[in-house]
This record gives sequence, structure tokens and C-alpha cells, in this order.
Amino acid sequence: MSHGDSDAGAHRARADPGLFGPDSVTWQLHSDPMMWIAGVRALYLQALHPRAVRGVIQNSDFRKGAWGRLKRTANFVGTISYGTTEAAEKAGARVRRIHTRLKVTDPVTGERYGVDEPDLLLWVHCAEVDSYLHLLRRSGLPVTDAQADLYIGEHREGARLVGLDPAIVPANRAELAAYFERVRPELAAGPEARKVDDFLRRPPVHPLLVPARAVLWRHASALAYDSLPGYAHELYGRAAPDPLRVTRRLVVTGAVLRAVPGWLRRRIPPGHIRGAMARLGRETRPGPRELGRQAAKLRRQAAILDGPGRAQRGDGGDSRRWRKPV
Repeated sequence: MSHGDSDAGAHRARADPGLFGPDSVTWQLHSDPMMWIAGVRALYLQALHPRAVRGVIQNSDFRKGAWGRLKRTANFVGTISYGTTEAAEKAGARVRRIHTRLKVTDPVTGERYGVDEPDLLLWVHCAEVDSYLHLLRRSGLPVTDAQADLYIGEHREGARLVGLDPAIVPANRAELAAYFERVRPELAAGPEARKVDDFLRRPPVHPLLVPARAVLWRHASALAYDSLPGYAHELYGRAAPDPLRVTRRLVVTGAVLRAVPGWLRRRIPPGHIRGAMARLGRETRPGPRELGRQAAKLRRQAAILDGPGRAQRGDGGDSRRWRKPV
């Protein structure tokens, strides 16, 4: 080994891996291009909590500022996923600082409350984590049950950044499902949710971009909406699409987007993954291949812990109706 290689290896060993690091499930999943559609699904889901979505509508001009909000959210997710620990902590502090200043008024009762109430932060967090995981798995990314549980558990750290006590945040699929079951009676498609729905179906764009909206955005937003759980379709008042047909469309879309070379996708600003690879080395490049290696490692660890012949098995999905074993 040359001195140059040795120095590079020593540098990577000293470099800050950030909150999650290359060995995490988050590191692999958040590089997937389907995350953009998953983010739209999260908005659809978040809008169904009247107290939470009211905070967005009352504290911003949603139709004019929604694109900026989407970009800021994507930048926050990229920073905490691939940035340094310091950058992630600063991003979280900035979010907490903004939230402490924002207040909401219930139009019926006149109640005043802050957007940083733990129940509201928890809803936003769970809707995001559920949407990211659901879309990536359902569109064909080979995420095992063990990896899904690890991913949900890892994001208690992200919840901490926005002001939540990690102890109250779901740590696995069972706890996340129990949370949604518990919060379901609080959900409704009120006037604020209708505004979000209207924006996501027909966002305002420059006249020259109207054709692109009709083709590209309509497909993305429809996929995001169609992938929502059944109760969400009921609340929005539109018939639920056939689940198998939705899954086929998601798989095709995922295959098309993942066919775009990773080096090209990583050149899209703001370049969080490129920054992480420059900091930690090219071998930390995230992707499906690394996800598969991680899954194999977890299976070996489970086999050792569980004893000979009794290794745990996962079906690789959270619904046998549309997932194939991994």
C-alpha cells in the first residue's frame, strides 16, 4: 500500500460519518430517486391531521411557497442523512427555532397552540417515515423486514433533531402500525387538507412548464396519492385504486428512475451524497447493491443469535399481497 493510500484511509477513519453513517439503512435508502414521490405521499398523509396542517396553511402562503417548502424539506432530509454531525445538529436547531415562533388558531374553538406540540411533530415524523419506507419497498427496492425495522428505529434520531423525545417515537414496524391505528380517529380531510390536495394535483407553474406539469408532475402526484392507505382515500372522498395496479405502476416508475446512472443523479444540486463520498470515500456510495450486502449481513447475524437451524426469516415486505420474498 502506498503512503497516499494509507493517508487516505486514515483520513476516512477520522472523518465524521454523520448521524447515521454508511452502515445504516438510512444511508442506502435515502439515495433512491423514488424518495421524491415518497415526499409527495407524505404531504398528502400529513394534510389529514387538521391540527398539524392548519399550522402550515396559517403560517405561509401555501400555494406560492409550497415549492420552497418542498425544497427545504428535501435539503433537511439530505443534510441529516449525509451531512456531518455538526451540520445535522445545526439543521435541527434551525427547525426547532422556527417552530417555537409559529402559532396556530383553531377557527372553531379559538384555541391558540404552537406547531411544536409533541403530538403534531410526531404525526409529521411518522407520516414521513412511513411514506419513505412504503414507497421505496413497494416500488421494488429490496428492503427486508429487519432493515425496515432498523430504518424506523434509526429515525428516532431524526425525531430528536426536531424536538421530540425519542422514547415516544415508534422504533419498528409494529409500533408504527400501532401509532397509526391510535391516531386514526383524529384524522379528517378538512378545508386545509383540500387546499393541499388541490395544490398537489395542480401546482402553479410558469406557463412554459404547464406541459411538463401535465405529463411529469401529474404522474408523480397521482402515484403518490394512489399509494396512500385505504382510510386516506376514504377521507379525501375519492375511490381507492386497485392496489395491484398501483404497485405495478410504482415498480415500473422505480425501475425507470433507477436506470438513470447514479453518478448523473448525484450531480443534481445540492449534492449531499457527493459531499459525503468526498468526505468518507467512494466506497461509501449508497445504492441497492450495498443494501443487499447489508441484508445478507443481518441474516448471518440473526442466524448466529438465533441458533443453528432457527435463523429468523423475513418476507421482505409489509404486505404479502404485493411483495415478493427477498
